[in-house]
Amino acid sequence: MAKIVCVLYDDPITGYPPVYSRDAVPTIKEYPGGQSLPSPRDLDFTPGQLLGSVSGELGLRRYLEGQGHTLVVTSDKDGDDSVFAHELIDADIVISQPFWPAYLTAERIASAPNLKLAITAGIGSDHVDLAAAIERGITVAEVTYSNSISVSEHVVMMILGLVRNYIPSYQWVVNGGWNIADCVSRSHDLEGMQVGTVAAGRIGQAVLRRLKPFEVGLHYTDRHRLPAAVEAELGLTFHETTAAMVRVVDVVTINAPLHPETEHLFNDELLSSMKRGSYLINTARGKICDTDAVVRALETGQLAGYAGDVWFPQPAPQDHPWRTMPHHGMTPHISGSSLAAQARYAAGTREILECWFADQPIREEYLIVDGGKLAGAGAHAYSAGDATSGSSEAERFTR
Repeated sequence: MAKIVCVLYDDPITGYPPVYSRDAVPTIKEYPGGQSLPSPRDLDFTPGQLLGSVSGELGLRRYLEGQGHTLVVTSDKDGDDSVFAHELIDADIVISQPFWPAYLTAERIASAPNLKLAITAGIGSDHVDLAAAIERGITVAEVTYSNSISVSEHVVMMILGLVRNYIPSYQWVVNGGWNIADCVSRSHDLEGMQVGTVAAGRIGQAVLRRLKPFEVGLHYTDRHRLPAAVEAELGLTFHETTAAMVRVVDVVTINAPLHPETEHLFNDELLSSMKRGSYLINTARGKICDTDAVVRALETGQLAGYAGDVWFPQPAPQDHPWRTMPHHGMTPHISGSSLAAQARYAAGTREILECWFADQPIREEYLIVDGGKLAGAGAHAYSAGDATSGSSEAERFTR
């Protein structure tokens, strides 16, 4: 029998919800492009429940304990004295979410001789040292596409929020004011702007499709060029490099995975090459941007606004400079954890576990590392390496 350690974010401060704001979540039949939804043999939860927090347990306890396995669920993940560090030592499987990641560094992997499988409940497995996982023969899998549309909707919301100066305008109302001039002095129309995405995978393409009706120019850069038919359908302009694209657009949205090639891609040099007054939206990974460089660009006006929901590390310490920098629209890492998305990635996590325990192949599109090499989605989007350095700073966050 296996020991599974599952790291999830804390329950709401008001307690696990007894009722929800809506009675159900919308159902979809398949993902765009025809990829099928997660298909576990059974589910022990109702879609629309809060599954990603500790009490939600991704709906896994009944299934796992019914099979004779041991499930440990915790939110205490950072530092040598954390519950995760202690329970990892004899764990066979680790489950984590990108929003509250259990960083599997090389040191932690070395401390867990039984570890065979690391599952990301969601998408994005950069919290795992992939080089160490490859060396140890650990399988890394994630629930590809489970929350891609959720993230793309968040991107569009943040673009509009920055360009239209929504958050400061809302604050005038909350504070009892009616200061129209203060609101509109930084408010612009998105129509007619040039918008570019760094990476045009599932999320990047979904963002482009949702922006097309806004009558904007659409640009992209990616290591894999899209088919000519897609470029023609969306009216896309392709750029060979990120550096070439950011010079000519007004809004940049980052939708690339974090790996050694993208770490600190947006540094002082790249930010200074953008149009003055550009907007930068990052719902990919915080470490793709140099933290201090973003602050400097906002303070000088090189950037008119920065928004996103990804930080490094996560959770971000209370003194993280992005909490207090000007003209930002940051949220905690929530874009891919809507209630509908939770239902999909919880179902996908169970599907992966069912395959694993039955010694059946895991879907190719779910694989990041398998058989001692990058595999599946990992071979398409990642480079072998480690992007976890500095993650110990997450220990400084206090509840």
